[in-house]
Amino acid sequence: MYDENLLQIYADSFRDNWDLPAVSDYTSGETLTYGRLAERIARTHLFLRDCGVKQGDKIALLGKNTISWVVSYMATVTYGAVIVPILQDFNVQDAQHIINHSDSVMLFVSDSIWENIEFEKLHRVKVAMSLDNAKVLAEHPDNSGRAIRAIGRLRKEFARQHPEGFSPTEIDYPIMAPDSLAEINYTSGTTGFSKGVMLTHSNLVGNVVFGMRSKLHYRESRCLSFLPLAHAYGCAFDMLVPLAVGTHITLFGKLPSPKALLKAMSEVRPNLILCVPLILEKIYRNQILPVISRSSMKRLMALPLLNRTVYAKIRSRLTEAFGGEFEEVIAGGAPLNSEVEAFLHRIRFRFTVGYGMTECGPLISYTPWQTFIPGSSGRILPVMEVKVTSDKPEDIPGEICVRGQNVMKGYYKNTEATEAVLDSDGWLHTGDMGTVSPDGTIFIKGRYKTMILSANGQNIYPEEIEAKLNNMPFVAESLVVERGKRLIALVYPDYEAMDRRGVTSAMLPEIMAKVTEKLNRLVAPYERIDRIQLIANEFEKTPKRSIKRYLYNA
Repeated sequence: MYDENLLQIYADSFRDNWDLPAVSDYTSGETLTYGRLAERIARTHLFLRDCGVKQGDKIALLGKNTISWVVSYMATVTYGAVIVPILQDFNVQDAQHIINHSDSVMLFVSDSIWENIEFEKLHRVKVAMSLDNAKVLAEHPDNSGRAIRAIGRLRKEFARQHPEGFSPTEIDYPIMAPDSLAEINYTSGTTGFSKGVMLTHSNLVGNVVFGMRSKLHYRESRCLSFLPLAHAYGCAFDMLVPLAVGTHITLFGKLPSPKALLKAMSEVRPNLILCVPLILEKIYRNQILPVISRSSMKRLMALPLLNRTVYAKIRSRLTEAFGGEFEEVIAGGAPLNSEVEAFLHRIRFRFTVGYGMTECGPLISYTPWQTFIPGSSGRILPVMEVKVTSDKPEDIPGEICVRGQNVMKGYYKNTEATEAVLDSDGWLHTGDMGTVSPDGTIFIKGRYKTMILSANGQNIYPEEIEAKLNNMPFVAESLVVERGKRLIALVYPDYEAMDRRGVTSAMLPEIMAKVTEKLNRLVAPYERIDRIQLIANEFEKTPKRSIKRYLYNA
């Protein structure tokens, strides 16, 4: 177990890296050094104090990735309050429910989101503050104008407290107990209900110190942050770990389309890249697959002496597309398509796949790219244990259970949900089915709740069938469901590929019939689908872009 103190990690980092760039906005070019970041945090502490915020109070944070977002998050945690980051993609009703359910007393929010918030429906929030211009957006009458007065006198009060200017020696963060609450992160799960995951200072230390010791980020390294910081994955490894070691974070702050991201990477040249599998899969499908599918290229790759040269060239181009200076690409948040994974491994591209969940803040397992085993999700972390509910955990899938430093305290104000996943021995039941090798390497098959039991008693994991189907021509995304004891594949067509190839909607039924035949030759007999059913619109997704499967199971 790592016993470092979370807030002292940041106090030390801000002092040691005072003059280094800490965080930049990609669009505007604005940059804060670690010293300026520490100063803005100190100003926010003064504001929180004058507003009557106490240690342990909850503060909600709702907006896109910006410098102000980072300042608000870090200021809240280093003050000793509890941050409640909310994904900006939640609809307004869900966001308001989360703010109320979390008992937040203050809200930092982007102006564009604030326009649709009904302040009078936020039961405990005393003050709403703009992330865009630091103005008071609304204040509850019971607060007697404290926030407006605090803003008005903040400059003079700060100057009075720091007459010689804010210096490294004046950084002073409280000592919080390891089991004290640091964050409540509301999940965006596929079940339709958000639960408030309670993460302690110790939970965050488990993730942050692992990142520091693994040198995922390091002093003066560069990071391009394009995952939502309100999500545990991006928060931990695109913000918390970088700020702990002196990394320069560039906040992308735009919709992360592959084209825009690759342009930003060529400019920032990050040393570590965190992404979701969808990014790698789109780049593979749009940039690599058309090249390696050519007859001439297939012939070259079939020759043992030439395929190494071909692979090296593809790897070099792909590496340069990602900025050319990264140590590795870590894919997480969802399974990586097996065909994409196999190809990237074959060409020795520097990538690995990690495994985590919000309930572990988020990391459970990880292996550096050099020792990554395709099909796995990495090796269990040193501060964690893993077991599988199976008689033969190496061969027969069972539910993956984990325990250790990173496991949450529970779900906020939801004892029933907590007891459903956390047993009396501290094991967190992940809901994922898989196997585990003797060295702790995890192999995930699919979700327990989506598993289908075939007529002859075989376990069917829809995700494995979908991974193969998504590689088929003109399939953008798919979902395998059971209808009347038969497997049906719901498919949203790849209209972009259709337009490129001159394929019309009238041609799709015949194409999909051939896709069905090809797919059924690749899967086990009990996994064969009966037919493909086309859907007109993209699947409904959670804010982190996972399909809301429960909407399609009926």
